[in-house]
Amino acid sequence: MAISGRLAAVTFAAAFSLAACTSQYRTHGYTPTEEDLQQIVPGVDTRATVEGVIGVPTTSGVLNEGGFYYISSEVRQFAWQAPEEVDREIVAITFDSAGVVENITRYGLEHGNVVPLSRRITRTSDGEISFIRRLFGNIGGLSLGSFTDDL
Repeated sequence: MAISGRLAAVTFAAAFSLAACTSQYRTHGYTPTEEDLQQIVPGVDTRATVEGVIGVPTTSGVLNEGGFYYISSEVRQFAWQAPEEVDREIVAITFDSAGVVENITRYGLEHGNVVPLSRRITRTSDGEISFIRRLFGNIGGLSLGSFTDDL
């Protein structure tokens, strides 16, 4: 009986160890299917009909003439490693100035570019003096005579 209990414990530990080392996939966002996109006719459909057929976009352009963007991505997480994006799909629908569909484009992960972010800091001319230090530095500079001269 003791051997079968040990065997069960070893089997459970091995199965648990193998399960911990499998990749986990998560999908974020939404992109419409090709069948849904076939229902949209460039030059005919408008913003309202696009929202009615395939739904509200993930994001849209800043200006009124900006496009609709539907974005989805798949991320793989393996054990202790950092998550890695393995698939990305973007459907961009552009509109003309009247709000009519101009073009529908599909982009994948292979179309992406890495954009380096830089941190810009605006330096002040007073150096590294903090607010508290400036506040307490002015305490000794005041005199009663400077207040009574104006009266």
